[in-house]
Amino acid sequence: MARIIDDENQKNIVGSKVKQLRREQHMSQQELSAKLETLAVYICRGSISRIEDGSRTVSDIELYGLSQVFDTPIEEFFQ
Repeated sequence: MARIIDDENQKNIVGSKVKQLRREQHMSQQELSAKLETLAVYICRGSISRIEDGSRTVSDIELYGLSQVFDTPIEEFFQ
């Protein structure tokens, strides 16, 4: 069976979209972390960096929080 992510070091497929949306909204990683915290989604700045570079997984709760902060449907993170 084919793997969704071919690169063994790649842990998610949404990181580049997170980075794009964050930059479009002129938001720092620390600001994103703080906004997520208001939704009871706790991702530190360093973890956001690792999500964006693909070296950290993203849970469903975290993805939901990201979609809320960016006001973006979850499906858009996979495009």
